[in-house]
Amino acid sequence: MKKTVLLCVLLCAVIFTSSQLKLDLKGNTTPTWQETIDAFGSLDSASAEAQLIEVGKTDVGKPLHLFVINRSGLFYPELFEANKTVVFINNAIHPGEPDGVNASLLLAEELLQPKSALNGVLDSIIVCIVPIYNVDGALMRNSYTRANQDGPYEYGFRGNARNLDLNRDFIKCDSKNALSFNRLFTAMDPDVFIDTHVSNGADYPYVMTLISTQADKLGPLGAYLRNTMEPALFAAMEKNGEPMCHYVNTMGRTPESGIVSFLETPRFASGYAALFNTLSFITETHMLKPFPQRVEATRLFLRELLLFAAAHNTEIITERKKADQQLLQQREFALRFELDTLQRDTLSFQAYRAHYEESKIGTGQRLKYERDSTYLARIAFYDHYRDTLKIKAPGSYIVPQAWGEVIDRLKANGVLMYPLSRDTVLEVETYFIDAFETERRPYEGHYVHHQVKVRSEQHRLLFFKGDYLIPTQQRARRYIIETLEPQGEDSFFAWGFFESILQRKEYFSDYVFEEKAEEILNENPQLKAEFEATLAIDPALRANHWDQLYWIYSRSIYAEKSVNRYPIFRQ
Repeated sequence: MKKTVLLCVLLCAVIFTSSQLKLDLKGNTTPTWQETIDAFGSLDSASAEAQLIEVGKTDVGKPLHLFVINRSGLFYPELFEANKTVVFINNAIHPGEPDGVNASLLLAEELLQPKSALNGVLDSIIVCIVPIYNVDGALMRNSYTRANQDGPYEYGFRGNARNLDLNRDFIKCDSKNALSFNRLFTAMDPDVFIDTHVSNGADYPYVMTLISTQADKLGPLGAYLRNTMEPALFAAMEKNGEPMCHYVNTMGRTPESGIVSFLETPRFASGYAALFNTLSFITETHMLKPFPQRVEATRLFLRELLLFAAAHNTEIITERKKADQQLLQQREFALRFELDTLQRDTLSFQAYRAHYEESKIGTGQRLKYERDSTYLARIAFYDHYRDTLKIKAPGSYIVPQAWGEVIDRLKANGVLMYPLSRDTVLEVETYFIDAFETERRPYEGHYVHHQVKVRSEQHRLLFFKGDYLIPTQQRARRYIIETLEPQGEDSFFAWGFFESILQRKEYFSDYVFEEKAEEILNENPQLKAEFEATLAIDPALRANHWDQLYWIYSRSIYAEKSVNRYPIFRQ
């Protein structure tokens, strides 16, 4: 049980964290994983308003931790109160980018000081911090893998114990880290989510850049994010003397070519969070700025976000409730988006002048930014996407129990599902995969499919006791649809969870099937006419007798009906 502590102990928390543990959170060092956990543990011991909790497993065998600050003294999983905004901060998904680790410790220390200006926000918000998400990579300390980055002196590695980039793993959940995170996130249901990073890419004066969830795919919450929350955060950072820019995702090589809003699909942290109507942000400090500056910019942003969440507590909760209600009424869902280049805004952007000069290594030219020559530019900003594929939501899906990996992920995301009580025949809508393209090289452990095309048929099929009926009228509605619809960009089909359906299991012997094929054509004049017409226009088919027999076989009653049949069914 949590012990009540004396106020004097609480006031010593900062001293204990910084001095006794010898952490220089504002210098050019970042604590190790164990030092970080010990530091948050000391805050837990010193305050009745905070608790450090083990919330899951990681691939490296170490626990995943959550640090909760809640004035009511309620903690995970029983912590959440309907009248408080939950703010969730995730750090070190890429442990070579540890700015958020230092910033979150500094933030937590300030929050827990009763006389600090920030302490009052705890009357209306709950703060949840994952100290280090990629525990695996954080344990692989080095000073070299972030070749272009200015500090800290030592840091972790981007990949986890399975060499996975965990910021591509939120749907496929190849890692234990991601499964733990999914369970944590959906149980917590945060109102606001922040993932802390350091950018690569172009050079510019800004220390902090920001990715917000792409508003055009956030539904009714998108307008609130774009028109109210985002402008307030940019203005607050400007007022603090730390002007912030949208993430510099350039059209060309330099920022003057224009900035494109980042489309984070559900494989990414903020794109995953958006599936649950969570207002999400990714902080991206600039790699070439000194580590202490980056930590301070991250701390300032987190601080301003907490102040905004506290000041707009009721508003955020109300907007999310409205979005959740609309989600349950929504019939059509977009599965793919593309940049709308016809909608273009402009940004005022502080830029370094740049030029090209002959490279001193090998041949060719190098791009060089002139850091002593800054100017104010008006640059294009492409912040709008349009949907390119929509589907109508079914009332429910049926997922056969055979697909255990998929079921495990659905359960980890709080999906309500009901096992069939007996074997039964049901009328269902069935997809067949007609076409798709596959990446030639593996990406994060998978050969990803895209440009998926399907056809739909109605069938009466036998389902078994223990197969799952999943109604779509539930909190996880969007997650269910975007993962189970095969045409979704980050669907389970796209990530290769159903590869075995794409292969026939039975064939024929040509020398035996020859007479059967002749019999099939003679008994079906329409098929025979179609066969002869196809032969006349397809030289490749005319050149291959086995392919001709296969053409007839695949259209006969002898061909198996389940090949290419997508094994998730709609009702």
